[in-house]
Amino acid sequence: MTSHTQTRPHERETLFAPPLEALLRDHLGADLFRPEPDTVGVAGPALVDRILAARPAGKTERPTFKPLLGRAIPHQQAATQMQAIGHDVRAALKREAPRDPDLSGPWPHVGHVYLRDLILGGDPRRLRVLMNRALELTPKLTWTVIAAGAALPAPRRRTGTTRLGALSTGAATYQERRYAMGLYRRTAAPVCFTISTLVANALWLGAPFAAEVPSRHLVHESLRLLPPSWNILRNSSPEYPAIDARIAPADDVLVLPFLSHRDPALWENPEEFRPERWEELDPERVPGYLPFGHSSERCWGRHMVMPLAEMLLDMIRSSGLVVDPGQRTARVPLTGLMGVDQVRLVQP
Repeated sequence: MTSHTQTRPHERETLFAPPLEALLRDHLGADLFRPEPDTVGVAGPALVDRILAARPAGKTERPTFKPLLGRAIPHQQAATQMQAIGHDVRAALKREAPRDPDLSGPWPHVGHVYLRDLILGGDPRRLRVLMNRALELTPKLTWTVIAAGAALPAPRRRTGTTRLGALSTGAATYQERRYAMGLYRRTAAPVCFTISTLVANALWLGAPFAAEVPSRHLVHESLRLLPPSWNILRNSSPEYPAIDARIAPADDVLVLPFLSHRDPALWENPEEFRPERWEELDPERVPGYLPFGHSSERCWGRHMVMPLAEMLLDMIRSSGLVVDPGQRTARVPLTGLMGVDQVRLVQP
């Protein structure tokens, strides 16, 4: 990996995976470019807006609710899943949080475990185990764990089971239990993964934070520099050559918030972590700022991500924890969810 970003003010170095580094080095500021013979990359805000507004995402293009076990996930079923996890998040936020939780250690892992237990702690073990970060290593491991859980008899619904968990415990057959457990993970894991990653990114990029800066500004600035959803894929479609003649009929389109969020034509001092910039910016209206997708099709989970990320940052800021002064580098691997691989929080 090579380094690109030098964050202020602590001489921390962010090391991007080579393909990400190449994007920044070769295409930052580009409107449209061709990273592969059959793919165009798009980062210019006007063109991004037209591409994403041209048509809704297809069933295989949706980030969370792609087909599962060969079955398309209908829009209404996806909406029901998101309404359930949204209810469970709101319920968790209303409960009294554990006093002085230990949030020290490696992030985003620590934050992920905390959120899993806070939101989903009342669910059966066969469901909670699906939130293990180790399952990200390979889909085969994920489906091995799901198959083992689905082979057990359907559990009884018990007091404390979340609304999302209740949707996943009533299946009568092995195949239906596999599908329900896969859908549970598809719905719940991105919430915990995204929030814990986002908080880890903010801590690495800017901590310690000025006391007067609200955590919401920290979240928006973290989403700008290290957007967890750093690319948006659209498969070839007849609408796109009509928008721009440089796009061939067979070209897939890769929209890149990772680049538009750092475009020097759009941002003052784009490489610097400056949360105070959000005192005057409206994140819903800034050109090229797409942490939750396009205005025509915003991510359903954004209303859960923001309050939980702010809550975690507030807890860490009041706890006195600091990023380990001995940690000078953090890696950003090439994965679906962009974030620093490990940030060590310690007591000063």
